[in-house]
Amino acid sequence: MAVLIPDRLAQTGERPAALETGQYWFACCFVLGWSGVLTAGLSYQFATGYLPCALSVLQRVFMVLALLAAAMIVRRGLAGGLSSRDHMRGWGMALVACVGGALVAGRQTMLHVTPGDPGFGGRALGLHLYVWALLLFLAAILVLGLVMTVAHRTGEAPGPVRGGAQRFGWFVLVVAGAVIAACVVVTFAQQGFHARIPGDPDQYRLFHDLRLKG
Repeated sequence: MAVLIPDRLAQTGERPAALETGQYWFACCFVLGWSGVLTAGLSYQFATGYLPCALSVLQRVFMVLALLAAAMIVRRGLAGGLSSRDHMRGWGMALVACVGGALVAGRQTMLHVTPGDPGFGGRALGLHLYVWALLLFLAAILVLGLVMTVAHRTGEAPGPVRGGAQRFGWFVLVVAGAVIAACVVVTFAQQGFHARIPGDPDQYRLFHDLRLKG
């Protein structure tokens, strides 16, 4: 790192350490942010009894994929040796996931744009959840595009992160793991032993498959 700093300062005029640290903290916030969105969706599902349709579940899948891409950057930072290639690969994968999620959310939004169509499911703050998902995916795409314009300029970290950054990184990964596990369990309970989720689900099919509910 002592060799990289003068070279990088001469070429770019900025401190690599600040840029690398910023990328790592942004990855932590990105993972935590999508974990919060997924938790809010699960909370809304249980609080209102709303069951997501197949398109809504697919949007959750893309959220999880975006989350995992950023989690890869966090995990690499905890292990040490985080480089510009790791940043670009992680953000590239997250960008692809967000584009896929935006396409699915946009598709569901377009299904309910005709006048008089009440939409699917309930609303949160005046908008349906799939509209919120579309807005979040589009916002993430914009932010990721900005982040990727500087991600290639980061050097290789000399070692794993330490102190508060290390503790926060592990906290973020544990939270993300718990949220992903909850999503898998809830989706399996809803789908049961069937190939697909109905377009308008009204029950947790696993309980009926196992004859735990009449």
